[in-house]
Amino acid sequence: MSGNTEVLNFYSCPGKITSPGEYGTLFDALPHSVPQLCEVVQGLIIHRDWAPHMGLTLTRERVQETNLRTLRRLIGRMLELENSPLTVKRPTEKRVVGTCRDFSTFFAAMLRHKGIPARARCGFGGYFSSKWEDHWVCEYWKKDESRWVMVDAQLDQFQRTALKPGFDVMDMPPGKFLIGGDAWQKCRRGQAEPEQFGIFDMHGLWFIAGNVVRDLLSLNRVELLPWDIWHVMNRWGPGLPFSKEDTAWLDHLAEVTMGGDAGCDEVRYLYQLDPRLKPPTGWPDGTFDR
Repeated sequence: MSGNTEVLNFYSCPGKITSPGEYGTLFDALPHSVPQLCEVVQGLIIHRDWAPHMGLTLTRERVQETNLRTLRRLIGRMLELENSPLTVKRPTEKRVVGTCRDFSTFFAAMLRHKGIPARARCGFGGYFSSKWEDHWVCEYWKKDESRWVMVDAQLDQFQRTALKPGFDVMDMPPGKFLIGGDAWQKCRRGQAEPEQFGIFDMHGLWFIAGNVVRDLLSLNRVELLPWDIWHVMNRWGPGLPFSKEDTAWLDHLAEVTMGGDAGCDEVRYLYQLDPRLKPPTGWPDGTFDR
């Protein structure tokens, strides 16, 4: 597969979330290899839930950094904490606090700055516990092999030692991460149990549905925060039944997001024309209904 030129061009450019804006020149000195870029990301961001394991106690104020939705605001906070080039690894207390979504979108932004097609994917990781945990990763186009490669940019050496994933996180094999649409289809077909998908005390088909929507939006370079909800997503929750209309709609979204590059036109068509997928007023810097 040589790759669809239009698709690759689309994912080579930043969206509203991943545009560095006035900080673009800071990206010029970044390294070129994927492992080195992952190390840069890991030296700038610390995961909210891994921070205590790494000896850092977070204040409530620091935890609020996970609400920095855009790359511009994220970089701005990074420079407030330590005004050094992005290639300088920060001590843990000087890294901005984020989640898996931030590692994935920042990594995608760096690749896009270098003209490498990249896209964040929302779904579930099967390598954190016995369940499928809410997670984000990144795919980039490896030109010399004409294929999309999946990378978990969050897993630094500390996390890899703790988790022992047993695979290359720079080139993840199939089945280790399920995008939202894959998880939805497996549960709808009776091939997986919905309660195995989620995070903390939140599990079930309603949670999977949210990630189906987030993944489709991310494929449109609209990378939400994990807790951003609007419109139809407000109708879903623990113990609440899905309407027939919502179920059919989610079936279609899952099918489209599982369609690879062949489904890219439909992915963009849905986002442009379906009001249920339109971000609220104030996107991307406004506060969403949570």
